[in-house]
Amino acid sequence: MDRYAVIGHPIAHSKSPRIHAAFARQTGQALSYEAILAPLDGFVGTVHAFRAAGGRGANVTVPFKLEAFALASRHTERARTAGAVNTLLFDEHGILGDNTDGAGLVRDLTANLGCTLSGRRILLLGAGGAARGTLLPLLQAAPHRLALANRSVSKAVELAAAFHPLAGAVELTAGSFGDLAGQQFDIVINATAASLAAEAPPLPAGIYAPGALAYDMMYGRDETAYLLAARAEGASRVADGLGMLVEQAAESFTLWRGVRPDTAPVLAELRRELGAA
Repeated sequence: MDRYAVIGHPIAHSKSPRIHAAFARQTGQALSYEAILAPLDGFVGTVHAFRAAGGRGANVTVPFKLEAFALASRHTERARTAGAVNTLLFDEHGILGDNTDGAGLVRDLTANLGCTLSGRRILLLGAGGAARGTLLPLLQAAPHRLALANRSVSKAVELAAAFHPLAGAVELTAGSFGDLAGQQFDIVINATAASLAAEAPPLPAGIYAPGALAYDMMYGRDETAYLLAARAEGASRVADGLGMLVEQAAESFTLWRGVRPDTAPVLAELRRELGAA
């Protein structure tokens, strides 16, 4: 039986083993998937040991995505642009590093939430790894405009500059939260860590266009502070990142096994469990 795993620190909270077990049952794939706690100073050794024991691939979560990028002997385009890796594939050529986060976000927005990205005005909040990992797939979806906003303006400007050569016809801008005053967006995506502290980014009033969607990459039983604030500010729709979690897992599964699972029943089951928690 082929072995896969998710490697992180901490890792006990991870839903990935359950998600991939469901994918395997659904698609008839014979595999096992486990959670591995790696020492903070022992990620590379953990990966090599898992591979030597027959591992075929692994997901990588915090805080090891940059180390995973350095470990990979080759990268997909989306991993190269993200500068981070959350999926490893072990084969005769070495270790392939991929980043499925952005593709998972875009698929959740389009397939699960029925949101058209082409020609829309999108605002991405944050300029850290979570934001960087989603930029290429968002640009490839051909919005009219993609604006980056961050507390540290320099980080947002640097990130936009790095992706300008890939923007094509998309208007790619960067600035502070305060710079957004007087602007409106169709889709606002929170990629900051504010929700972990039960806070919301300090956004000016009026940024949500009629019919706008507010999306938080974080998820939980209750709506995050950002989603609550977005509702109060007039966002017509809100969504958390549980769908992104399932969709990025499906991207990894497809890379490993060559078959795409149906995410809808898995997402529905996780949503029911959150509601009952």
